[in-house]
Amino acid sequence: MKKILTYGLFLLIIVLGVAIYIYYPRLNLITGFAAKNVCSCSFIANRNLESIEETDNNFEPVFYAESEVFFDKKLATSEVFGLKERKAAYVKGIGCTLLPEGTSSENRNVQLPKRTKSTSNLPYPYGTAEPKDSVFFNVDYEQLQVAMDNAFEAENQTRAVLVLYKDHLLAEEYAPEFSPETPILGWSMTKSVTNAVMGVLEKQGKISLSQDHLFPEWENDRRSQITLNNLLHMNSGLEWEEDYTKISDVTKMLFLAEDMSRAQLQQPLVGEPGETWNYSSGTTNMLSGFIREQFDTHQQYLDFWYAELIDKIGMHSMVLETDLAGNYVGSSYSWATPRDWAKFGLLYLHKGNWNGEQILNESWVDYSTTPAAGSNGEYGAHFWLNAGGIYPNVPKDLFSTNGFQGQHIFIIPSEDLVVVRFGLVEHPDFDIDAFLSGIIDTLE
Repeated sequence: MKKILTYGLFLLIIVLGVAIYIYYPRLNLITGFAAKNVCSCSFIANRNLESIEETDNNFEPVFYAESEVFFDKKLATSEVFGLKERKAAYVKGIGCTLLPEGTSSENRNVQLPKRTKSTSNLPYPYGTAEPKDSVFFNVDYEQLQVAMDNAFEAENQTRAVLVLYKDHLLAEEYAPEFSPETPILGWSMTKSVTNAVMGVLEKQGKISLSQDHLFPEWENDRRSQITLNNLLHMNSGLEWEEDYTKISDVTKMLFLAEDMSRAQLQQPLVGEPGETWNYSSGTTNMLSGFIREQFDTHQQYLDFWYAELIDKIGMHSMVLETDLAGNYVGSSYSWATPRDWAKFGLLYLHKGNWNGEQILNESWVDYSTTPAAGSNGEYGAHFWLNAGGIYPNVPKDLFSTNGFQGQHIFIIPSEDLVVVRFGLVEHPDFDIDAFLSGIIDTLE
């Protein structure tokens, strides 16, 4: 019996040793993802730790992390094998930020954006009153419910679906623990928010798409010829690795960098600007840094995103999270309720017009939904497209904001539709073509 125990202990040590050898270089990333996600889900979405660990953080290798939430300190910690601990601290207004080792949340000195939360007697989506109980005679409501039910089959792990049709709330459904008041992380849907902020700046005459010589660091080489158009189209030709399964440019940026706006800035050219398409979260955070440089003060930068866009269209639940340098993480970290995310889709459905006020130029929306060179018709300017027919049974004028694990706002102008879907499974495991065509087929 003693020999068996000895062999068992020996094998356990070997297994632990192999696991540590394999994962040790990634411990910063594993604990960084876990701590940041636990912090944001706890303090922004008001969710409990057990649910977060069982669903959001339940994938390899993140599930090795053990996390704890300290509500009195507005802090979350995560560690793996007792070898590496990361902390993320919450500040109301800018969400959660990963802290460098040896830093306490009490020592942070941060600036907060000013918010203007207006009220209106108009029904949702243009006001704060409840949606109208509208009935459309051309809608097959029984079949619509079937399409909704299919989206919530267990294997799809859907959390929320919301359908706007002709500016009315047509359907809405939530998984347990989620509701119309639950903010949900959009992940890379945030890139489209960054597009919108750039669009506001363009409408105000502060930037132009042909603008080059964007950063002093690029002045002495060919990168000086990269334009804002190239960055928005993701075809700048800059080197970047967008791989979340290993230590890569994107994981180092999100879970190690203090100033995320500089991660792409330092990369060399490996392709031709305007020709070489390569999806890059670093590019979007570099654009966030570029936006910062358009203002005299950091406070003006923080306020602009809300005053000129987010609060102006009533997305009052939205929280844009910042990095340690105070930049909005325009690639990945924005939270809002599904109802507010749908408002963002409605703004683009109506060519930048919000209930009579032109927030973005119509030409900006047309530009954003025109295929970028090198993208095979799948990408515009920080929006995904169906121009190449990736969803064969859905109209080709569909464009969308897409995020990690299947977060989406689908905008279909020809059907006057905005469809929001949040979940933990993405295409093709969650069949977007069947999901959207199932909804469209209910409109006679």
